[in-house]
Amino acid sequence: QAQQRCEGCQNLFGEYYCDICHLFDRDKKQYHCTGCGICRIGPKEDFFHCSKCNLCLNLSLQGKHKCIENVSRQDCPICLEDIHTSRVGAHVLPCGHLLHRTCYEDMLKEGYRCPLCMHSALDMTRYWRQLDDEVAQTPMPTEYQNVTVEILCNDCSARSTVQFHLLGLKCKNCDSYNTAQDGKCRLPLEEQ
Repeated sequence: QAQQRCEGCQNLFGEYYCDICHLFDRDKKQYHCTGCGICRIGPKEDFFHCSKCNLCLNLSLQGKHKCIENVSRQDCPICLEDIHTSRVGAHVLPCGHLLHRTCYEDMLKEGYRCPLCMHSALDMTRYWRQLDDEVAQTPMPTEYQNVTVEILCNDCSARSTVQFHLLGLKCKNCDSYNTAQDGKCRLPLEEQ
């Protein structure tokens, strides 16, 4: 029978022992989460179990994260390893998808979008304002000045027709430049 101490000599096998998981370890303020079905590194007072996401999250995210059912049971889209049982903490993106914290930090060195849904992974408002200034200061060549294009916004999912610009295509709904061209460029009717 597994237990924290040896029955014969009372020697301690581990500072932490879980009677359910039969886990022995040094004290890292672990706790057993019945919702997750495993032991987590705590302290328990700093975490809550989100039953929809099926994961323990930091209290600072309670009521402030987008839930995706069983998101913790998906593999990390960066390293393709399990998130639910990982010893590396999870980072919840604004879209609700999860990445390992270390994978999130590596991702930010290369880009700013969720690898699954392309939603912005952080607040880009300041950068979008800089891009507004650059677009305003960069006139398009004459042949492109009246060209419009259909776009799909990766942040708010709105579709709109906007003025074509080489530096970026701004969503009319949320002012994001995290957009994708969703149709051909069109010239005004009088030029066709």
